[in-house]
Amino acid sequence: MPGICAVCGKGTTFGRNIRHQHSGRWVRKAPKTNRTFKANLHKQVVYVGSEPVRVRICTRCLRSQTKSA
Repeated sequence: MPGICAVCGKGTTFGRNIRHQHSGRWVRKAPKTNRTFKANLHKQVVYVGSEPVRVRICTRCLRSQTKSA
């Protein structure tokens, strides 16, 4: 089961970690490493029409759903 929100499709994105230590001298650039940002997903029962459906939904969509309901 992929880590993707069932409502908005938010999933894993990629970025860089930048260290503040510049390996001894300020002339050299700070080392950068790859990292992943994962969506904050929860298994939640959502009502589609009148029947409940269990989906993986991100917390942003979960907040929006409670505000609109």
